Amino acid sequence: MKHTVKALLLTSALALAAGPALAQSQGDWTFGVGFGNVDPKSDNGTIAGGEASINDNTRPIFTAEYFIRDNLGIELLVATPFEHDISIEGIGDAGSTKHLPPTLSLNYHFPTNTAWKPYVGAGINYTTFFEEDSDLGELSLDDSIGVSVQAGLDYQISDTGALRFNVRWFDIDSDVELDGTKIGEAEIDPILIGVAYVHRF
Repeated sequence: MKHTVKALLLTSALALAAGPALAQSQGDWTFGVGFGNVDPKSDNGTIAGGEASINDNTRPIFTAEYFIRDNLGIELLVATPFEHDISIEGIGDAGSTKHLPPTLSLNYHFPTNTAWKPYVGAGINYTTFFEEDSDLGELSLDDSIGVSVQAGLDYQISDTGALRFNVRWFDIDSDVELDGTKIGEAEIDPILIGVAYVHRF
């Protein structure tokens, strides 16, 4: 969590240091395509009596954002399925799962008169788990709903195109069952670090 806060504070500081206004206009659309690395926090809770560990994964990500007012946009994040291995202290490899994390956010883009355009946002995340697999039995992870916050920085490379770097944090917790019996709760709470090309229409 500490590195999440540092990343968000750094990007927010860049926003506050930015120059005077040049609005992103009401009615604009942007579409982004890139890659995101989902990295769960280091302590992923207790499952089957042991400390759980969930690895990171990188997959393509996509965003669409509509500006409801100048500088203020509603954004949808989607991705191809992320896949994570799950290990448990004392057991070792316990299985794997795939997930999709669609996220709806309200973003504020700080107006600047430079090519650097920082933004911050907050919203709601719905994470659905599927294709769970384990040699220990029938593994199941419940879907999760939680908050998400983000900070990012766009660098304009043309009138309609930008390169984007952003950091998101998700509140993701999931009850874990094996053969229909609850064996613990996965506390995932990952950071997503993304890079993308964003096009404005």
